[in-house]
Amino acid sequence: MQRMMKAAGLAVVLAGLSAAPSMAQELKIALIASKTGPLEAYAKQTETGFMLGLEYLTKGSMTWQGKKIKVLVKDDQFKPDLAKTLLEQSYADDKVDIAVGTTGSGAALAMLPIAAEYKKVLVVEPAVADAITGANWNRYIFRTARNSMQDAYAGAAALPKDGEVNVAMLAQDYAFGRDGVKAVKDALAQIRPNVKVVFEEYAPVQATDFTASAQRLFDALKDKPGKKIISIIWAGPHPLPKIADLKPERFGIELAPGGNILPVMKLYKPYPGMEGAVYYYYDFPKNPMNDWLVAEHTKRFNSPPDFFTAGGMAAASAVLSAVQRAGGSNTEKLIAAMEGMAFDTPKGTMIFRKEDHQAMQPMYHFRVKKNGKNDNDLLELVQTITESEMPLPIRNKR
Repeated sequence: MQRMMKAAGLAVVLAGLSAAPSMAQELKIALIASKTGPLEAYAKQTETGFMLGLEYLTKGSMTWQGKKIKVLVKDDQFKPDLAKTLLEQSYADDKVDIAVGTTGSGAALAMLPIAAEYKKVLVVEPAVADAITGANWNRYIFRTARNSMQDAYAGAAALPKDGEVNVAMLAQDYAFGRDGVKAVKDALAQIRPNVKVVFEEYAPVQATDFTASAQRLFDALKDKPGKKIISIIWAGPHPLPKIADLKPERFGIELAPGGNILPVMKLYKPYPGMEGAVYYYYDFPKNPMNDWLVAEHTKRFNSPPDFFTAGGMAAASAVLSAVQRAGGSNTEKLIAAMEGMAFDTPKGTMIFRKEDHQAMQPMYHFRVKKNGKNDNDLLELVQTITESEMPLPIRNKR
């Protein structure tokens, strides 16, 4: 009996030893996204793009640097407390090497201290709030997503350089919306001093009736001289059609909704000539990664890739590039590798700025087409807005 027990014990030990190398040969990544809630469409695109990015970069093998890639996808339901818990579980229980997420800015902000507590890298995609790489940042945070300030500079660059321009802002009443409006005001002061924000309107995140908001916006602008514009910063179901139905053109007011996902931008088709700035539109970048993404996504899903699909692919590229450059997934080596790291994305090359780990990237000034060939042929490129035209301030506490 004793010999049998010793043999059994030895078998357990040997089994453990044989399992250890197998686990060591696995690259575990947590992908946290708001797959239920108001930003569900964004989260699904991020996941699709992330998985396509891994496929493209590994040539379909789903292995990298000798390790099998395992992705744990978790739904935070657009809830900051749940996002925080899921990231903690990913680091503590799942023992992931690196995490990516999440969709909502409020949820992403809640996750930042967890990365610092566990001393693990978190790649933020696609949350936008400036505070993520600003006041709330820590050294474990890298962001492939654009931030509110990049959106703001791009939007400002799409406005007239000359003449008096008055803008009223409509945004959602949470971190994304308020950060966005502040960023617009800061950007205008720097690169478009002829443009003034004369009114700010904040509506609930899931608002559906914009009659009162629109009236306040109209009243703020209608007696102003020069060009009059309502600029809209919005995530989720878009208020543009409802505001347009109230005929702002009666007062000489134009609408500038900014870039968004394709289902939202289809609402722009009745307004040819309307201009704005966008993070990504499938037809604008010209590079091998984007060519592959457009071809494969169209073949598999019968539609071109969208706004956040490109972002998910960029995050996948950042993760694998970092692991390759660091020679593994050791956190300190990853941080050293990622600071200043250039990596390929569907938008072209991005670079993580060393000071705050924000990805520096181009944006695009668009015009709504008059007669597109199909439902997704919506925009024409006015100009690519380069990184040099977006002088992002460094706002962290490093």
